Amino acid sequence: MKILALDSSGLVASVAVAEDDVLLAEYTVNYKKTHSQTLLPMLDEIAQMIELDLHSVDAIAVAGGPGSFTGLRIGSATAKGLGLALEKPLVSVPTVDALAYNLFGCSSYICPMMDARRSQVYTGIYRFEGESFLTVEPQMPLAVEELAAKLNGLDRDVVLLGDGVPVYRNILDALLRVPHRYAPAHQNRQRASAVAVLAMKYIGEGKTETAAQHRPDYLRLSQAERERAERMQQNEN
Repeated sequence: MKILALDSSGLVASVAVAEDDVLLAEYTVNYKKTHSQTLLPMLDEIAQMIELDLHSVDAIAVAGGPGSFTGLRIGSATAKGLGLALEKPLVSVPTVDALAYNLFGCSSYICPMMDARRSQVYTGIYRFEGESFLTVEPQMPLAVEELAAKLNGLDRDVVLLGDGVPVYRNILDALLRVPHRYAPAHQNRQRASAVAVLAMKYIGEGKTETAAQHRPDYLRLSQAERERAERMQQNEN
């Protein structure tokens, strides 16, 4: 099975191609360019490098959210366009799940954190039992203080990762009583390879969709939508 995977849910843009147990290629960039500038050129570069016929892929996997509203829309539109053009199914992989999967086999609890602004993060809590990937707390938006309280209730140490860590690390160090540490640079950001590997598991479970069916999972309203709702509530009052 060959999977083309995309992740533009956060600051990182990442494209990967995996076939069965082999990662054929991965291109990941964390720099000051918009994903609309980088994602398709990255895909084109990979396709040329490994002589990839896009029609040979079995499915297109995409980080389905949560994350940056703009980034998710770009990734979703790219995946949908490819799915329609190639007539391939899509696999929507939860962004936070894929981040946690970077730490495959870790004996600690795993807590990804994506900065959601307003002192909130998109997060979840995961662990491995052997090769089984278990969700302790599903992905959700949460205030950093509330997350710290959840982590303090755990019965073992925790590894934290994601772009929310550098933003809130001082707060975490002050609030966390449970033993904790932070994932190193090669494991602490989104990687399309993790999206691809999880997609293979989802396909085995029948979790696919058509390109037309795919919608990003934002988990909360955008800032513009929140402000509009607040204005409407003020007008009603």
